[in-house]
Amino acid sequence: MSTKTAKKTLRRKKIRRRVRKKISGTSVRPRLSVYRSNKEIYVQLIDDVQGHTICAASSKEAGMPSEGTKVAKAKEVGKLIASKAKDNGIEKAVFDRGGYLYHGRVKSLAEGAREGGLKF
Repeated sequence: MSTKTAKKTLRRKKIRRRVRKKISGTSVRPRLSVYRSNKEIYVQLIDDVQGHTICAASSKEAGMPSEGTKVAKAKEVGKLIASKAKDNGIEKAVFDRGGYLYHGRVKSLAEGAREGGLKF
C-alpha cells in the first residue's frame, strides 16, 4: 500500500468512527451500511442492538446488470436492498455512508433505495 493510499484509508476510517458514534440501528429502523470497493458496491441492513445483519445486497449478485457504469449498478443495488427490506417488513432505515463522501456511487445507491420505497 502506497503512502497516499494509506492516508486516504486512515482518513476514511476516522470519518467512519465519527459518524458511527452518532448513529445506530435497531430492529425497527436498522442501519443501512455501505461499502464501496474499486469494482463493486455492497450494502447491509444491520440491527446494532442484537448485532446481526438483517439482509444484504451487492453488485455481484445474480440478476445484477453486468454492463453499464458503476453508478448505474449502485442504483440497482439500492433498489434491490429496498425490495429485500420490504420483504422483511422494514420501511425506514438510518443511512451510514461508511466514511465515503455523499456523491457518485454512494449517492446513487441512496437514491435507488429511496425509489424502492425505503425511507431515511
